[in-house]
Amino acid sequence: MDKYNSRETIKRTSFLSTFFSTTKDGKKKLSIRAKRWIIVISVHLLFFLSFAIDIQTLEGTLNGSRFLGFHLIDPFTTLEMFMAEHHLHINIIIGVSTITVFYLLVGGRSYCAWVCPYGILSEIGEKWHNTLVAKKIIKERKFDHRIKYIFWAIFLILAFTSGYMVFETFSVVGILSRAIAYGWSLSLIWVLIVLAFEVFFARRAWCSYICPIGATYGMIGKVSALRIEWNDNCDHCMVCSDVCFENQVLEITKAKYDKQREEEGITHEYITGADCTLCGRCIDVCHADALNFDFRLKSLV
Repeated sequence: MDKYNSRETIKRTSFLSTFFSTTKDGKKKLSIRAKRWIIVISVHLLFFLSFAIDIQTLEGTLNGSRFLGFHLIDPFTTLEMFMAEHHLHINIIIGVSTITVFYLLVGGRSYCAWVCPYGILSEIGEKWHNTLVAKKIIKERKFDHRIKYIFWAIFLILAFTSGYMVFETFSVVGILSRAIAYGWSLSLIWVLIVLAFEVFFARRAWCSYICPIGATYGMIGKVSALRIEWNDNCDHCMVCSDVCFENQVLEITKAKYDKQREEEGITHEYITGADCTLCGRCIDVCHADALNFDFRLKSLV
């Protein structure tokens, strides 16, 4: 993409071109999207190789794993286990504490963009969905993003009342993670059904409206240190909102807040919405360089 000269956006450009960015001096470089995909693929390649050839680097799945011997446990999986069994083993407490501290630093829902394997499939599905919408074959449908907290509560209640981790039966993240590490199963059919729903009905429906894993990381991310920083170079073209996975978090980029910011002398603000995945798509398309990653606690270090 050449955001400085042709104002390309992810929606209105070819899929492959979004993996490269053109700098102001005309040089090509990998986009943030490309770097995300490399990291996601690398993480799951380690899961696969650790099981397939026993390299013992990253063993297990995204639900629970060991990285060089250190236990790592997904926070929502931990909540499910506690609700189902009413107690936690010490290794689980250590593992979830490690993960929580890590995501308090790097941003909670960065998990969704930089680790989750379904995120890649969902981005591909999003492109197909946008193409079908542009050709008027299907309609764009949006729902209240807060509905995922209802699903979050439902799955925990089901775990509590049944003594079983019900969500794991339906979790496309868990199914994909296990398939990558240990081999495919018929449960991948469910993943394809969810992807088809996103392509033909609602863009990124699983991630935006259902997944309690992302909702949990969003709660952590609300107070995390690494954020997207907005500055007053912004000309309010709203291209960032056009490409954002969760564009409700970019409310501060709207021009209607300029008068208030001018009165208060505000030239920089952090995007602190819990739904921000720190995917960097807004940075990839911002021709004014008004959005960047920033460690908002750096003044304390």
